[in-house]
Order: sequence, then C-alpha cells, then structure tokens
Amino acid sequence: MTEYHVVLLVEQAFTEKDAANLRALHENIEEQVVYHVLLPVEDASSRVESAMGSLATGEVLSTPAVAVGDADIEGLRNELLDTCRESVNATIAAIEKAGGKAFGDPVTNDPIRALVAKVAEVDSREVIILTRPHVVREFFHVDWTSRARRKLGVPVLHLLEHETFDEQAGEGEGISGF
Repeated sequence: MTEYHVVLLVEQAFTEKDAANLRALHENIEEQVVYHVLLPVEDASSRVESAMGSLATGEVLSTPAVAVGDADIEGLRNELLDTCRESVNATIAAIEKAGGKAFGDPVTNDPIRALVAKVAEVDSREVIILTRPHVVREFFHVDWTSRARRKLGVPVLHLLEHETFDEQAGEGEGISGF
C-alpha cells in the first residue's frame, strides 16, 4: 500500500480531540496516511533574556546585573529540549490513539527550514501548520504559514490549535477544541 505523507508543524502537544480532528481531515484518503510532527524547541537564550528583562521594575529600565553562565543556559536548553521531546511524543501517541501512524522530531533550528527539509525528505503531499492566533505576524505575512507557502509546492493548511473547525470558520466563540 502506498503512503500519503503529511507534515505537521505545531506549537504545542496535541490533545486526543486535536488528533481526532486531524484524522477526520484524511478519513477519505485510501492510502495509508503518515504524519510527521515537527515541534520547535523554545529558544533558551531568548527565554533567559526575557526573564531577566522582566526583573526590571519601576523606573529602572535596564537589565539587572545578574550573572548567568553558559552552564545555566545549556541546562535550560537541555530542559527545553526534553520538554519538547515529551510534547512530540504526546502528539504522536494522540495521533496513534486516533488510529493514525505518526513520527516526530523536535526542531532546534528555523522551523520553516526544518519544514521544507522534511517535506522534501518524505515527499509530503501536504503540510498542516497548527498555531495559536498570531494576528500581527499574519497581517504582515511573516507567520509560519505565509513563509511556508512561499517556499513549498504543496498545499499548506493553517489551523488554529484547540479550536474546532466551526470556531475557526466563525461559528463559535472562544477556544475549546482543536
């Protein structure tokens, strides 16, 4: 049996409902659908800088003099990579529980570069990008979906994580499902 490869670029782990909604998109495909999950690792350096910047309070707007060594940043990077691996594994498990076949990897470099490479590697037929709403990025077309569409020759579907299809079409309020 031939396989139909779909590459997923996601911001967070899937729930069981997310996986069921994903599988529903491909229920009429006769080929074996194989999902390839890519989840970017949060950048440890920017997280440390952000945390240190938030320590500045009141009228003091400069970054506080706090010594953060390379070992601290490396420890944070390892922690973030482990957390990312757990999220990838949880997403794979949710897809498999919904009856799908899935593989996944944490992404440690540019997410779009990793997406383009994975699409070429597996000869993907489509790409699905699942994110939280990023209004400003989307407006200026610098979001993942816009960047991916400029680089890929396959259909790119952008869904909002944890919203149902009806909510994404304007039928509902809030964020409750996929």
